Amino acid sequence: MLTLTLPEIPHDLRQLAQPVEKLHIIGNTLDDLMQRPRLAIVGSRKITPYGRGVTESLTAELVSKGVVIVSGLALGTDSIAHQACLDAGGQTIAVIASGPDAIYPAGHTNLAREIVKKGGIVATEYDKGHKPFAWDFLARNRIIAALSQGVLVTEAAAKSGSLNTANHALQLGKPVFAVPGNITNPLSAGCNNLIKAGAIPVTCVEDILNALEWYDLAAAPKKILGATDEENTIIQLLQHGVSDGAELLLRSELETSPFNQALTMLEITGKIRPLGANHWSL
Repeated sequence: MLTLTLPEIPHDLRQLAQPVEKLHIIGNTLDDLMQRPRLAIVGSRKITPYGRGVTESLTAELVSKGVVIVSGLALGTDSIAHQACLDAGGQTIAVIASGPDAIYPAGHTNLAREIVKKGGIVATEYDKGHKPFAWDFLARNRIIAALSQGVLVTEAAAKSGSLNTANHALQLGKPVFAVPGNITNPLSAGCNNLIKAGAIPVTCVEDILNALEWYDLAAAPKKILGATDEENTIIQLLQHGVSDGAELLLRSELETSPFNQALTMLEITGKIRPLGANHWSL
């Protein structure tokens, strides 16, 4: 347990309007992960295939650059970001709103154990036996913002709790990033509103690296090449944000049979992956 009297407590936790008096740490030392670049990834609990694909792909690429991912272990975007980080071989910090002895939601207990096992941290300001109330999740958000160097919202409705995390980041003078979404989708309204209010739009990882001046992490982007012209056509559409299978077929202008063959080969070779409901991602 870290307290305000200990030097290991990060400076930004002291600067909060509601300072963190103590922080229970399970797993790695906080000092170790705070020495590395850190980005919070948050968003709605209800997430679309587009939001899932964006969260997974951006997380994986950030981890490949050595970035530690911070999030709240909640349903939807948070747990997807944590799992994508682990799958990519990275370390992640999960800030929870319950006591350290009972993960909430309980269904994420195994995910929390995997986070700790793979060098990450589960952190909470609450003592053993604490069961979270609604306001505890909002309070938790300020810690997520304080432990990160910026906050990325990948998909959020107009009243998503993730916008509260973004607000805490702004109060601490940290940049807020948002992935633009379909203007007809209410689950993208929060991100689109953030961008209108001045958040940095993100269409690739380089947008984040450049804004945070993580220039030493910015290497040449990996090129994904297909084995045929048909495969390259599909890859280019996916790179431009098209994820729906029906729309991919339409915009590729390919016949159904060669399209399906190309899609199958891209999946077999690991260049794309299914997101469910006939949506795809690189």
